[in-house]
Amino acid sequence: MNSSGSGHTFSEIYLHLNWHCLKDRPLITESVEPALHGFIEEYCAKIKGIHFKGLDGTETHVHLVFQIEPSAGLSEFIGQVKGASSHEMNKQFGAGTIAWQRGYGVVSFSKKHLDGVLLYVAHQKEHHARGTTNGTLEESGGDSEC
Repeated sequence: MNSSGSGHTFSEIYLHLNWHCLKDRPLITESVEPALHGFIEEYCAKIKGIHFKGLDGTETHVHLVFQIEPSAGLSEFIGQVKGASSHEMNKQFGAGTIAWQRGYGVVSFSKKHLDGVLLYVAHQKEHHARGTTNGTLEESGGDSEC
């Protein structure tokens, strides 16, 4: 809104985030995946300025779609969600269950593309099985432990 000096802030910042398991190992098993995804969604709901939109992935990585307010710290949030999720999964399922690579990929997109990005994320396993992945949305960095 930020018009006429009203002091209100309007933003439509949508982000697609992905990160991988350490060394791309298939750590997100069928037994771990529901707990991991549920934890990440609940965690997002607790962070001021983060609005969860969607989540999925494969056994080697996670895709998260969210809206972020300008006041939220992006890199801080990413570090927190990765750290908290691995900590919680290792607590629930045993040490070494989840370890993340240091890097990540984050891409912004407009609201008009939200449905398409959510559809892409929701069909991760099929895209990887068929070789129909989107290179931009699959890009992440680093292979060291985080």
